[in-house]
Amino acid sequence: MAFMVKHVVGGQLKNLTGGLTEEKPEGEKSDAAAQGMTQEEFEQYQQQLEEEKREREANFAQKKAERATVRTHFREKYRLPKNELDETQIQQAGDDVVLPTELAKMIAEDNQEETHKQSVLGQLSNIQNVDIDQLKDKAQATLEDLKKQTENCSLM
Repeated sequence: MAFMVKHVVGGQLKNLTGGLTEEKPEGEKSDAAAQGMTQEEFEQYQQQLEEEKREREANFAQKKAERATVRTHFREKYRLPKNELDETQIQQAGDDVVLPTELAKMIAEDNQEETHKQSVLGQLSNIQNVDIDQLKDKAQATLEDLKKQTENCSLM
């Protein structure tokens, strides 16, 4: 039944559209001639396009791997669960993915800030109404007093 409908309607639609098909008349030019190139130039052009496409894909894969590396770094830093997709992207890039230099600098600065915050002075700076400079001066004065007292001590 479907064959009959297609046969009856299809022929009439073909005539209605003016025979717009992909059939080429014998006198029509090839793709290369249509663009004003010889067949050899057209093949070189096609190879160049394919090579550029491969380069773009490689650069895109590299960028994806760099982003995955960044995400992996932050997941490790904040102890979040790992993502298999990120690890796969890094492996596909050849495991030679390195963080961009600007990002590596930012991470190093963050690490320095965190180590400072974890130190005693860093914790004291979090306490309100504490003057770090005054505290340092008092500590220095106390040490100097202790040194003077030990110098005056006859047992030492």
